[in-house]
Amino acid sequence: MAMSFDPFSQLDRFAASVLDSVRAPRLMPVDLFRDGDRYVLHADLPGIDPGSIDVDLDGGQLTIRAQRTADSREGVRWLARERGAGSFLRQFSLGDGVDLDAISASYESGVLSVIIPVSEKAKPRKIEVESSDNRQSIAA
Repeated sequence: MAMSFDPFSQLDRFAASVLDSVRAPRLMPVDLFRDGDRYVLHADLPGIDPGSIDVDLDGGQLTIRAQRTADSREGVRWLARERGAGSFLRQFSLGDGVDLDAISASYESGVLSVIIPVSEKAKPRKIEVESSDNRQSIAA
């Protein structure tokens, strides 16, 4: 396998590895949209052990945590090592218009899906308009 040597990219990788030594939680990219009577959140977590994924709800705060462990093969010479390891964290504040008791989550093909149903009180509804004309005709 032929790989070219670019001193600037190597310097960037070295600087990133030194600055990354703090091991701050990594950000996970998400898509969030409303589909009818539910919100759908998709979070990219490729290479994550499903057992390390933790979805918590504390009041109106939804927290997603996950862990990717580094490949620790002994006796190999790494030519490239760009897949980050460490913890991932994302938090969302949920409003009053969601059903906190019915939130569900699933993980498939590196994507965590969280379904957040809209509460009954927040769903659109039709309100009947009464008039004095309607009441008189009913009473007659």
